[in-house]
Order: sequence, then structure tokens, then C-alpha cells
Amino acid sequence: MKHLAGRLGALLAVLAVIGLLPTLTRTDPALTILHARYADRPPTPETLDAIRAQTGLDGGAAHVLGDWLGGLFRGDLGTSWVSGQPVAPDVTAALGVSLTLMGVSLAVAVLLAGALVAGTLRRGARRRIVTARAGVSAAVLAALPEFLLAAVLAAVVAVQLGWLPALGWGAPGQTVLPALAMGVPAGALLGRLLDDALPAAFAEPWARAAAAGGLPGLRVARHALRRTLPGLLPQLGLVVVGLTGGAVAVETLYAIPGLGGTALAAALAQDLPVLQACVLFLLLLGVVAGVAARLAGRALLGPALSDGALPALVPPALPARRLLTAGAVALAVLFVAVTVAGLLRDPLHVDAAARLAGPSAAHPFGTDSLGRDVLARLGHGAARTVLTAIAVGAVTLLLGLALGAVRAGALTETANALPAILCGLVVAGIAGPGPLGAAAAVAAVAWAPLAAHTSALYAQERAAPHIAAARSTGAGRWHLARRHLLPAVMPPVLRHAVLRIPAVALALASLGFLGLGTQAPAPEWGRMLSENLPYAERAPWSVLAPAAALAALGALAVLTAAAVRGRTRTSAGAA
Repeated sequence: MKHLAGRLGALLAVLAVIGLLPTLTRTDPALTILHARYADRPPTPETLDAIRAQTGLDGGAAHVLGDWLGGLFRGDLGTSWVSGQPVAPDVTAALGVSLTLMGVSLAVAVLLAGALVAGTLRRGARRRIVTARAGVSAAVLAALPEFLLAAVLAAVVAVQLGWLPALGWGAPGQTVLPALAMGVPAGALLGRLLDDALPAAFAEPWARAAAAGGLPGLRVARHALRRTLPGLLPQLGLVVVGLTGGAVAVETLYAIPGLGGTALAAALAQDLPVLQACVLFLLLLGVVAGVAARLAGRALLGPALSDGALPALVPPALPARRLLTAGAVALAVLFVAVTVAGLLRDPLHVDAAARLAGPSAAHPFGTDSLGRDVLARLGHGAARTVLTAIAVGAVTLLLGLALGAVRAGALTETANALPAILCGLVVAGIAGPGPLGAAAAVAAVAWAPLAAHTSALYAQERAAPHIAAARSTGAGRWHLARRHLLPAVMPPVLRHAVLRIPAVALALASLGFLGLGTQAPAPEWGRMLSENLPYAERAPWSVLAPAAALAALGALAVLTAAAVRGRTRTSAGAA
């Protein structure tokens, strides 16, 4: 009952903020409605007053919100301020489209995650030295921007090869390309997290006993998956919601009438009844996904979770030579060298005679559509994108640890159900578009996966036998948290936070792609992709440069996460 009340309170709070959007953004919805419905009428005070009376806006924001909530209890989602039609049919249809696309994308993600961890499962089943195998390849795939992957697939597979439709919705073939664009990055992230947790499961005593007893390797691998999945199931629930409402750029590129695109259009048009209905469906989906993930995790762990008989997952010590290879050093040096070389150039200088020029001695990475040096913009963009992503990642890590430790499940599900792009629109409406607003919008929702991971690991760690033993000796709550829980939970969450830095950079790039982040002419990777994507076929270097930089950032994040693991075991494992 307590958790239900918390979820209901979070839902009402978000809906109230959406209802107060005209007040927060200092805009007049009546003027928006006038432009949408009656473009030929002048915006006279009498006309605006008539529109306010017709739509109920004359009673103020609180009155509008109260009327909407009252209609919600009667099953009425309201009437669109722009079209004048009932909201429910269009939003329900958009939800069905998004759920279908999400289902196909999730299947792609699960298949890719399975392929990425297959090597680790095979080695663990054969009792070889088990280390994470997905590594850099998964990081590179996870760092690919969805909108860039969608554009490349549409240009190559649909336009040049003619294998699949490039636009539209309705036929089975029209789901393939957008599902690949959305499912590949999501599957790469899930596969990397699962691959990071599997070595600890194979290092447990039961795995050694199973191998000594002649248990088939396939069964050992299946039990290892069952041991590690409960800690990651909340991430799967978050992915479900993210694929449903967060694929705004993909839906826009493929002209898919989904929920994310509908919410974006409603927010841009100040059509609050439609926006409130979209957010309501996303929040309800987030609650359902969160509850389902929690129940599935308890079912997988069984009585050990409640009986305090669940051993702590302790990753094995890794050989030092695996932490820093020659290729990793070369990649880091190359990344820094390219950034420094770009910083030494002028990112705003325009050479009109060299528009879309290919790589040369004067422009090693070519030029963009205005004749600006791509290397210069890439280097200066790195200073903006990477440093901002690291700062936002640090904030989200602290928020995730704190809110996950207190098990703020309702707040976590609510934050995850709100796409960063929607938060970016709200922040941009209040403070105007810019890098600080984009960072605040991403930070407002990016902590949710880390909080869900922290909460799941805390629940498992509290069920470990050494916690019960510590309690029996008189250990207090603070001592347990400081000496047992935090040392066991923080390393995997910290590695997760490092792995999320490319995702944060992607979210910032997505906001820049939609014009909600850094404004022109300042260089930023998302803006570079947005500006040069129409010229990708003629000048691919202008798009490949920022995309390769994002992929390199993902690879470096994996190497940093491996270094964070180190050679030491957690104090919980030692206990």
C-alpha cells in the first residue's frame, strides 16, 4: 500500500507539472490554439478571451488540471486544444504503434545481448578462467546514436539497396529498420552489463561444485544467468519504457506515428491534453514494468532472498595485463591527440570555397556544409560533450546511489518514464535552449537506471549470510551500510555509471540534434550530426567523425570500468 501511494503521488506530481507548463513557460495556450485552428483570425483580446472560455482556460491552470483529472476518473482523456478532437483515440493508437515497435526492438536487443554474452557463458560452462568478453564491441554498439543508425539504415538498406521500406508504418517490413536502430544500442548496453556480472556468478562455490559433480555445462550456464539476471531485470524494465516513449528521433525519421513523436508534437504545440495523456500512459507503463521486474527478480532468487541465504556476488580478480592493453593505450592517446589537434584550430572559421571538401592536408577530417573544419569542431565539441557528460554522470551516480539506497522505486519509475527529450522541451521552455538546460534535462532522468541497479543490488546484499552474522554481533544500520553494503554495491554501480557516460553523451547529442541543446554556431557533437546528416551521402566524413568519436568514448568507458574493477575483492566478499 505504501509503494502504491508513492507511485500515485509521483504520478500526480508529474501531471501537475505538465498541467502548469503554460505558466512555467510563460506562454499563452490561447494564442497557440488560435494559430492552430484559426490561422486567418487576428489575435485580438476578444478572440483570445473566447478561446479561453471555450477550452476552460479562463479558470486558470489549477482549474484546467482539476477538470482533466475529473474527466480521467470518468475514462475521458479530454479534447485536443489544437484539433478539437477527443484525445483518447489518437493517443491510444499511438501507444499501440509504440508498443509494437518496442516489442520488436526488445527482441532485437535480447538477441544481441545473448550474442554478446555467449562467449562468457561458454567459457564459464567449461570452467575456464572467466572474464567479461563483450567489452569494447558492446560499448561501440551502445555508443551509436539511434538517430544516426536510423538514418544510415534508411539510406543504405532502404534507398540504395531497396530491400525494405524507408518510411511509414503498417506493413511488417516497416518495423525492421527502426527496430534495429533502437534495439542495437539497447541490446549492447544490456549485454555489457550482463557480461560484467557473469564472472562473479561463475566464481561462486556452487559453480565449482557443479563442475566437480559433472553437471552439464549448459545447465551451469543457465544457473549463472538465473543468478545474475535479478540484479539486471530492473534495467530491462527501464529499457522497455525507454524504447516505448524515448525513440522520438527514430519515429520522426521514419514517419512513425508513435507515442514519443506524439508527445513531442504536443509539447511543441502546447497541446496539453494530448501531452498529459502521453505522459500518463508512459508513467503507467513504467509502473507496470517496474513491478513486473521486481516480481520476476524475486521469483528467480526464490526463498534465498527472504531467508538471508543469498551469497554475495564477488567478481574474481582480473590479471593486470587484461586491464590495459596496447590497443587501449593507443585508443586513449589517439582520442586525446585528435581532441588537442582540434582545439588548436578555429571551429568557427568558414571557408566558403571548401564546402563539403574531403580530407586533405589543410583539413584532415574534411569540412562541413558551411566550409568549417570538421577536426576543429570535433576537438572543441569534445571539450563540451565529454566534460558535460562526465559532470552529468557524476551527478547521476550520486543521485542513483542515494535514491537507490532508500528504495525510491516510485520516483525511479516516474523519472525513467519521462523521455529526456520531453524534459528538454520543458527546460528549454522555461530557461531557453542551451547547454545548461540540456544537461539539467538529462540529469533529471539519467539517474533512474543507476538507482534501479543500486536498489536491486542492495536487496540481494541484505539477504547475504554475512549481513545476518553482522547483525547478530550488534552491528547497527550505519555500520552495515558503511562496512558491508556500500563496499559490495558501489563497485558494480560505479562501473555501470562509467558505462553510462556514452549514453549521457548520446542524450545530450539527441537534444542537440533536435535543437534543444547547444545553439549554433557553437560546436557540439549532436549539433554536428544534426547539421551534416542531410549531406551524409555526399560528405560522409562530416557525420562519421562525431559518430566515431562517440564510439571511441564508449570503448574508453569500458576500459575505465575494467580499471575500476581492479584486482581487489569487496569487503563483503572477504567477509
